[in-house]
Amino acid sequence: MRYISTRANWKPEASKTVIRLGMVPDGGLFVPEVFPAIDMEQVKKACSYKDCAFEIMKQYLSDFEEPELRGIIDASYGNNFNSPDVAPVYRLDDTTSILELWHGPTAAFKDIALQCMPRLLIAAMRKESESLRVMILVATSGDTGKAALEGFRDVEGTTIITFYPSDGVSSIQKQQMVTTEGQNTAAVGVRGNFDDCQTSVKNAFQDRDLRKAAAERGIVFSSANSINWGRLVPQITYYFWAYRAMHKRKMIGWKDGINICVPTGNFGNILAAYYAYKMGLPVNRLICASNMNNILTDFINTGTYNINRTFYSTVSPSMDILISSNLERLIFDLTGRDGGNVEDYYGRLKRDGSFSLTPGALNTIRKLFYGGFASEDRTYDAINRVYHDHSYVLDTHTAVGYHVLCGYRKKTGDMTPAVLTSTANPYKFPVAVYRGITGRTVENDFEALSLLHERTGLPVHPCLSGIEQKKVTCTDIIAPDEIGSYIEKSL
Repeated sequence: MRYISTRANWKPEASKTVIRLGMVPDGGLFVPEVFPAIDMEQVKKACSYKDCAFEIMKQYLSDFEEPELRGIIDASYGNNFNSPDVAPVYRLDDTTSILELWHGPTAAFKDIALQCMPRLLIAAMRKESESLRVMILVATSGDTGKAALEGFRDVEGTTIITFYPSDGVSSIQKQQMVTTEGQNTAAVGVRGNFDDCQTSVKNAFQDRDLRKAAAERGIVFSSANSINWGRLVPQITYYFWAYRAMHKRKMIGWKDGINICVPTGNFGNILAAYYAYKMGLPVNRLICASNMNNILTDFINTGTYNINRTFYSTVSPSMDILISSNLERLIFDLTGRDGGNVEDYYGRLKRDGSFSLTPGALNTIRKLFYGGFASEDRTYDAINRVYHDHSYVLDTHTAVGYHVLCGYRKKTGDMTPAVLTSTANPYKFPVAVYRGITGRTVENDFEALSLLHERTGLPVHPCLSGIEQKKVTCTDIIAPDEIGSYIEKSL
C-alpha cells in the first residue's frame, strides 16, 4: 500500500514514511492510493477487538510484518482499557446503539488511536534505520492533548509538545494536560482558539528554516493529530466492531446497511467511518453532527466552506473548530482525486476564507452525508432526555450527536438502525452534564464531578478520580505567533 498527497505535491510513500512525516512537508495530507476491500466474513469471525483491528489495519500497513503488527495491536489494547471489549457497544433502544470510545487511559476516543500510534511510529523509525529523534507537535481542542501526552509519555527517542487554547478547554481537560508526568512531555497554553493552535502547528511543519534547525540537531517533526495517517487508521476499526456488535444483538442482519452518527469538529472521526464505508462496511448514511460552530453542517448543505463567521465557545469544546483539517481528505476523494482541485480550493480558503464546491461534487457528498447541529439548549435537552428515558449519561459531545440523529430521523423518516459514537466520558464535562440532568448550575468542575456521581451513580473513570489533587507540571502560556519560536527553543 502506498500513499499520495491530497495536493499532488509529493511522491508516493509507504506507510512507515507517512507515519513518520505526519503530514506532507510542503502542505497537504497523505491518503491511501487505493481503498482495500475488506472481507466482511473475516470481520464476522473476529473473536476480539484486537482481531478486528488486525484484519483492518493490515490492509493499510503492508510494510509492517504481520507478527509485528499483531504485537503492536496486542500491546495497544490490553489492561490500559477498562473494558475487555475496548470499545463496547451499548444498546440504547431497538434502533440506536452507542459506541463507547472512552474506556482508555484518558477517558476520550483519542485513546484508541493514540495507544497504537506511538508504537507504529517507533516501529516505522526502526524500519527506516533512523537514529533521529522525533518531536511530536500537537494542536488540541481538549482530548487529543492528554491522549497524545499519555501515549508518548517516556517513549524512547521522542519528545512531545501539546498546544491547547488556554481558555478553550474544560477545567478537567486542562488539569489532565498540565499534570503530565512524562520526562519528554510538555503542555502549552495558547491565548487563542483551537484553530489558532492548529494553524500555527501546521505552519511549523511547513517552515523550512525550522525543519532545517531541527535536522541539525538530529530531530524530525511528526504529528499525533488525525492529520497523521498513523492516528487515523486505528479509528477505522471501531466502526466494523460496532457493526459486528449490532449484528450479534440481532439489531441488523449481516450485510444490512446502518447509519453512523458522529459528533465531530476536525472531521477525522467521521472520515474514518467514510473510509470504513469505502472498504465495504454496509453504510446507508453518515450523519455529521456539529455544535454551534456549524461550519460542517453548512458545507454539507450548501457546498460552501466559509470560515468568515463567529467562533463560539461551547459546552462541547472539543468540537469548537472552524478549520476542519481532515475535510481535505474527503474533498480530494470526492472531487476526482485531483490534487490540483484541492490545491485550488485551499488556496482560495487561505486567500478569501472560503471556497465552494461544484454542484456535481456537492451532489456526490449529499448522497452519503447528512449535516446537522445542536444549539447549547438542545445539547442540554438531549442529556436530560436520554438520562430520564434510558438512565444513560451522555457527555456533551455525544449529546450533540444524539440531537442531530433524532433530527435526521424526524426530517427523513429514516429509522435505519444507527450507531452513535460516544467520544468522551461524561465526567470530563461534569458542569454541563450535571446541569443537563438536574437543571442546576455548579461553577466548579471538580465539585460538579462529585455531585454528578452522587446523582447518577455512574462510576468515575479511574483517570479522573482525584485529578484535582495532582501536581501541575506545565505552566507556560504563549501567543499563537510564539508557537514557532517555542518549538525552536525546545529543540
